[in-house]
Amino acid sequence: MAEEQSHTAQEQDINPWSVEGARDENGEVVAINYEAICRKWNTSIIDEKLLERFEKVTGHKPHRWLRRGLFFSHRDFDRILTLYERGEPFFLYTGRGPSTGSLHLGHTIPLQFTKWLQDVFDVPLVFMLTDDEKALFKDSITFEDAMHFAMENAKDIIALGFDLKKTFIYSDLKYVSNHFLMNAWEFGKLVTFNQVRGAFGFNESTNIGRIFFPSLQCVAAFATSYPEIWKDEPSTERTQEIANIQCLIPMGIDQDPYFRLLRDNAHRMRFPSPKPALIHSKFLTALQGAGGKMSSSDPNSAIFMTDTPKQIKTKINKYAFSGGQVSIEDHRRLGGNPDVDVSYVYLTYFEEDDAKLEEIYKNYKSGELLTGELKKMTIEVLQQYVAAFQEKRKEVTDEVLAAYMKPRKLEWKGNPNPVPAPAPAIRTKKESA
Repeated sequence: MAEEQSHTAQEQDINPWSVEGARDENGEVVAINYEAICRKWNTSIIDEKLLERFEKVTGHKPHRWLRRGLFFSHRDFDRILTLYERGEPFFLYTGRGPSTGSLHLGHTIPLQFTKWLQDVFDVPLVFMLTDDEKALFKDSITFEDAMHFAMENAKDIIALGFDLKKTFIYSDLKYVSNHFLMNAWEFGKLVTFNQVRGAFGFNESTNIGRIFFPSLQCVAAFATSYPEIWKDEPSTERTQEIANIQCLIPMGIDQDPYFRLLRDNAHRMRFPSPKPALIHSKFLTALQGAGGKMSSSDPNSAIFMTDTPKQIKTKINKYAFSGGQVSIEDHRRLGGNPDVDVSYVYLTYFEEDDAKLEEIYKNYKSGELLTGELKKMTIEVLQQYVAAFQEKRKEVTDEVLAAYMKPRKLEWKGNPNPVPAPAPAIRTKKESA
């Protein structure tokens, strides 16, 4: 029997297109092990020292998602803080793969965090809608469908509050040409099939569109792909001056393989760019609990931004995995497990007050707070969040969408009080000798 059970155990599988938690010897799904991902992919944990430096450099208290470890890992985020401190330019880049006409709650997490970074750093943002990727990787979606979803998703993104003056949103199927495509072809020339096979698991049966697509997603991090946003009169050629502008990419950690590929090759371009800095988020847990994330393909796993208050209430009450006991008597006696309770997990994202969240944790763990009461709290918080979004979404007209998607020079200020980089020490002849 033990031998049979051992065959059911499997490691977690995290990649840009699917996320599956590990299974134990009994075949049960277990929580995603983020520390294991960091070790495997050699990323750096965001620690208290980095958060303290962030607050010192920016003058802003770290976002609750940083304080609570929900954005937990990075590559070179400390370098971004140095650039900001010195008043040197950098920009934000993030994206969305449009597979449905509406965002769900999980999609809004990295987007809201990106908006917060944009506000704190006061820097430009380029927002890539990978409608080409969705049509390439999902056989059920046509290119026309994907482009339609991209326009609807763009309106959702705008409703989250991004600043028009410093935000450029684009659809790959509509925008990619000229400098962008030149970068993609040059990058594609540098990367071998063995490299993309190692990064993404492609094989001889993979269509060539999928094999080339990583070039597009990667070069979106090059400032030279967007000559319009930097100067009143865009250059007709790529330049090293623009290529030198650093990029910061907030993302779910499942997207990291793309940018490891980019970081390995950015210096080989004709106009080399710095390795992009990355900041990684955890996945918003599916309603069913550990081992998965919200998915557009499973409506019962997710709260959609189009859901009504009644739908939100029904989904939480019916599907949200509980860490409580079977009976009220047992719960009062033994207490609940907030660490696996989906309602509590959602509150860690959407409850601003740290002290209140800690009190909820203690009361649920002690058994004083019942599962039904915890779900009621979560339902009210999510209903408010989604309702506020829906009101903003009504204001996003086709004209507003067109303004965000128009290639143009962006406006930003950066650090209002930069600290110049220390001058290099002058060595005497004696020291040189």
